[in-house]
Amino acid sequence: MGILNATPDSFFNKGQESDTDSLLRTAEKMLRNGASILDIGGASTKPGQPLITADEELERVMPVVNAIHKNFPEAWLSIDTYNSATAKESVNAGISIVNDVSSGRFDKEMLHTVAALNVPYIAMHMQGTPQTMQVDPQYDNVVQDVYQYLENVCAQCAAAGITNVIIDPGFGFGKTVAHNFALLRSLNTFHKLGKPVLAGLSRKSMICKPLKVNPEHALNGTTALNMVALQNGANILRVHDVKEAMEVIKLYELLTPNP
Repeated sequence: MGILNATPDSFFNKGQESDTDSLLRTAEKMLRNGASILDIGGASTKPGQPLITADEELERVMPVVNAIHKNFPEAWLSIDTYNSATAKESVNAGISIVNDVSSGRFDKEMLHTVAALNVPYIAMHMQGTPQTMQVDPQYDNVVQDVYQYLENVCAQCAAAGITNVIIDPGFGFGKTVAHNFALLRSLNTFHKLGKPVLAGLSRKSMICKPLKVNPEHALNGTTALNMVALQNGANILRVHDVKEAMEVIKLYELLTPNP
């Protein structure tokens, strides 16, 4: 899954090349490099960031969604949103998957909306909100707590009528570096939920802080942890750098015996 940020305040690109033409070129490059899914987002969820309205989000993402769907109609597109109105309009414009960092907590209509749209739903764990999530996050047992949260979300999705759920433990969303590595070590645990697992490690603070680098210099660390994520059961890698991630996948497949 390649990340396309149509936002002026992304933690990585800081709004650079977030206009439609630039994102269209990036989408073409990602697809050429092997991306299976393109994840389009118009709301930054970096620590401390306030939530935005669906109207503001739609103004950012719809030109990008329309342009990419028009130019690459066969591509699987995902909308990264916590607003049900954005999910509905995006799917009607050609989006195939809804990726919600809040798992329906920020918009009570989200789960029923996704069920009605009949598309896959990515449910992620986050402690608190982007504004509060990195203010001294605490867990009794981070793996058990995140597992129970996602187990509950899966039950809520089933009750709402969502039949295709992908789970994301939410690396970097209300977790310390130690919390993140505990989740990565135990990623296989989440397969007990019977859902595909998405790992979004790309250029995050769990890489930057230990290595004392900024996100621009975190590609090597991202590549290393992407391999660990695959070895520990990740089914989808959400990344800024598709070419390098595909190289990891190719080498991982060579390491893994054929069934």
